[in-house]
Amino acid sequence: MDNNTSWTPSPDDNLQGITDPNVINEIEGVGIGNAELFIFELDNQVELSAALILDIHRIGFSKLYDWAGKWRTNEAIVGNLHPPHATQVLQLIYQFIDNLNYKLSALTTAKDHVSNLAYAHYEFIRIHPFNNGNGRTGRLLMNLIALKLGYHPLQLYHRDGEGRKIYINAMKTADRGDFSLLQDLIAKELRPL
Repeated sequence: MDNNTSWTPSPDDNLQGITDPNVINEIEGVGIGNAELFIFELDNQVELSAALILDIHRIGFSKLYDWAGKWRTNEAIVGNLHPPHATQVLQLIYQFIDNLNYKLSALTTAKDHVSNLAYAHYEFIRIHPFNNGNGRTGRLLMNLIALKLGYHPLQLYHRDGEGRKIYINAMKTADRGDFSLLQDLIAKELRPL
């Protein structure tokens, strides 16, 4: 992961032709807020599925983008991370969902919860299934799982400041197979409902 992970599409890429990045961010923020409300209103017994992930992404980004709620069909590079080829996205998402639902069914301890939340967040980001909004959608998915497990949603970092650097470092460390920093971040924020 690179520290420079934010990306704002050009005005030609959004459905409304908006040129002001602040307005784009504002509309995206409202969409993400709506997606958060959507996951808060779900039954905590809801089964995680590819369709549910598509719904979350569509709700978050459909006011601006025609690719909202659709799997990535182009190649992506995110800093030093090279996500899987676009032709692999669907298969990887289905494998991810199967693994995630299995892991959720086998959790017994708080340590298992932390490990599963880290897996869910990191693996989703690694697959990078959408053109944009993967981090935000990944955090929404992680928070849906936290809610299912009886915890408050997690923030992991604020957009600006030291928290973002700590988060990016934890993700870079996970890129090398060490999830301890990401798990520590999650464990520090985990609070029962």
